[in-house]
Amino acid sequence: MNWPQNQLNVFDEPLQSCSEDPITGFMRNGCCETGPGDVGSHTICVKITDEFLHFSKSKGNNLIDPIPEFGFPGLKAGDQWCVCAARWKEAFEAGVAPRVFLQSTHKGALETVDLRDLSNLALDLS
Repeated sequence: MNWPQNQLNVFDEPLQSCSEDPITGFMRNGCCETGPGDVGSHTICVKITDEFLHFSKSKGNNLIDPIPEFGFPGLKAGDQWCVCAARWKEAFEAGVAPRVFLQSTHKGALETVDLRDLSNLALDLS
């Protein structure tokens, strides 16, 4: 698969790393890159909260329990992780969206969520 090398964040700047511990991203390279095959659009870099973990689990996506055979460690509050844009939007509308790192959020997320909503929960705006 030939992925774009220079993926951009919501500011049209080079996408910054989200997390390497735990290693995140659709490609498991630490970045919220996207491309063909990423049907979930794992493009929003967040700081995980317990509220979001329980919300996601209630929607059928258990991010809490480890799945060793897939190299998934399970997440806990405070971890940084690339989440699906549609799930973040759903959590935002329910009042439980986690805070975001805009420099590490892929601009492709803007096809699903509004930059204003992301900015209201940004951790990296000064």
